Amino acid sequence: MRALVLQHDHVTEPGLVGARLMERGYDLTVLTVVPEHRHQAPDVTFDFPEADGWDLVVSLGAPWSVYDETAVGSWIGGELALLRKAHHLGIPVLGVCFGAQALTTALGGSVEASPRPEIGWVEVDTDDPSLVGTGPWFQWHYDRSVPPPGAVEVARNAVCVQAFRVGRSLGVQFHPEVTTGIVRDWLDLGGAEQCVQHGVDPAELLTRCRELELPARANARRLIDAFLDRVAGSAD
Repeated sequence: MRALVLQHDHVTEPGLVGARLMERGYDLTVLTVVPEHRHQAPDVTFDFPEADGWDLVVSLGAPWSVYDETAVGSWIGGELALLRKAHHLGIPVLGVCFGAQALTTALGGSVEASPRPEIGWVEVDTDDPSLVGTGPWFQWHYDRSVPPPGAVEVARNAVCVQAFRVGRSLGVQFHPEVTTGIVRDWLDLGGAEQCVQHGVDPAELLTRCRELELPARANARRLIDAFLDRVAGSAD
């Protein structure tokens, strides 16, 4: 089974999500859209592959806004087209944070600024805990998704929709893929300053990540298993 993983920047890796997909028998092809030397100027040119030929598409997070094409560049249009085509072909899509926002945009939903950012470990309210558990899940976002027509909202909190299902695809606002190493890289790449601006202690955030490594891995495994078995494996 072939999974296409869209990694938008050089530090937001597939992490725990990728590890579980490989355990489930998927061969991952990871494409990095914005190389490290263009991180501060992400308006690169990127040719996305065709949607057909894949058994699964995963779109990961990114430090940019889906709707800010001036900053992101024209490549976002290519990704939206890929996600739209994959979904319409019945190829399951898993969207994570920015990826969920790209998925909802591709399918006729929208993205808007959140009333406040979320940075850190947060529990969510869920209608289907066997699909999306309460967490805690790691959050780092400034925008939120408005799910597309026909989508089923699965989980939420006071800030935003945290998970939605549409056909064989699933979007989650949180980051099931994160490891302590990924969060450390985000902090080193300007995230520490963002944390301080929003009243979050970077050192305490890393400590909390270390404390939650085992439950985070278990939560990610359950989420990916439920996605593959109940959403991607559905006949919708």
